[in-house]
Amino acid sequence: MGWKTWSLVKRGLNGTYISVEPFHLFRYLDEQAFRYNNRKMDDGDRFDIVVRQIVGKRLTWDQLTGKQQDRPSAPPD
Repeated sequence: MGWKTWSLVKRGLNGTYISVEPFHLFRYLDEQAFRYNNRKMDDGDRFDIVVRQIVGKRLTWDQLTGKQQDRPSAPPD
């Protein structure tokens, strides 16, 4: 990635969030990539895409905070 890319990411993160935690950095970057890739759409169209993609998915507080892995481990024998 070039310096222009990182400049856009840095500006987007600093302009949107008060604090960025390293643990969640990939989520922040995914959001910024989504915004950039859909920048020609209006807010309503972007919201519609997001709502369609989250149907049937569940994110628990423990998964969000890293207390539980995304995939449960196999039960012990």
